[in-house]
Amino acid sequence: MDYKRIKDQNKEHDAVHDDIETSRGKPLSGSANSMVMLGGNSSVQSKWKRKSAVTLALTVLTSSQAILIVWSKRAGKYEYSVTTANFLVEALKCALSLAALTRIWRNEGVTEDNRLSTSWDEVNVYPIPAALYLIKNLLQYYIFAYVDAPGYQILKNLNIISTGILYRIILKKQLSEIQWAAFILLCAGCTTAQLNSNSDRVLQTPFQGWVMAIVMALLSGFAGVYTEAIIKKRPSRNINVQNFWLYVFGMAFNAIAILVQDFDAVMNKGFFHGYSLVTVLMILNHALSGIAVSMVMKYADNIVKVYSTSVAMLLTAVLSVFLFGFHLSLAFFLGSTVVSVAVYLHSIGKLQR
Repeated sequence: MDYKRIKDQNKEHDAVHDDIETSRGKPLSGSANSMVMLGGNSSVQSKWKRKSAVTLALTVLTSSQAILIVWSKRAGKYEYSVTTANFLVEALKCALSLAALTRIWRNEGVTEDNRLSTSWDEVNVYPIPAALYLIKNLLQYYIFAYVDAPGYQILKNLNIISTGILYRIILKKQLSEIQWAAFILLCAGCTTAQLNSNSDRVLQTPFQGWVMAIVMALLSGFAGVYTEAIIKKRPSRNINVQNFWLYVFGMAFNAIAILVQDFDAVMNKGFFHGYSLVTVLMILNHALSGIAVSMVMKYADNIVKVYSTSVAMLLTAVLSVFLFGFHLSLAFFLGSTVVSVAVYLHSIGKLQR
């Protein structure tokens, strides 16, 4: 991938932004300069608003995911097929992307950047993240043979560190020392917030469980960073076109998962067996969350996604107090404080960088 070209474009954008900041407070020489200044400020503000909007949407949608998953259970278990639900999530994301493209074609016409037809050289990169996510999701079924649900949530925080490391290695993006410290604090804060009386069992996790947790973290981090790389490889390419191809391959791999895991159940009970209104809402939530993730990667980066999902985890716990009578522990308040400090340090480190 042409990372050098992407990096040069980022440098040009930063240079333009620095020129705008430097010229603030200085007299303008003419109306032409005034128009340039207004256009530059408007562009920067527009990008900041779009980045903030998609990040906020991802946080809200992610915070409600776990709640909908819990509500979708009956008598403590899923009556519907999880693999069919995942397939429908990918299908819905694909349909929403196609609907957005249709609207764009109607309003703006078909251009080179929003044209759905594309070359194999551009499309052949999309099966890789789809396959990585499929393997990670399958590993989730096997890791519970070695850890319980609370222990899994704690081990899942390894994704934070793996994302930061792979973000630096693959995308060649620099993080300041303060940002690295904030990243470690974020991981520690999320882990602390999830501690309970049985958390010591995590240290007793068998070697196989630790290996699976580390592999899952690496797969998740690599899939996220790789997806960001292919989405940003062609910045002018419409995000809905990129999403469409990404979700098409996601549908294909999830169809394979249905054949491997739930073929007999689907054939005997039906594709939609056990579905309810909550299940439908959960699928809709997952679909919108997936689109929000891709937009965050397009207009922000994986680091923003990590912080967004971490804050969403805390919001989920707070909402669970009112919905399920969940009791917040001292560890949760301490972890929430650490996460808040991490978010603040990351913003400070970004300004210094």
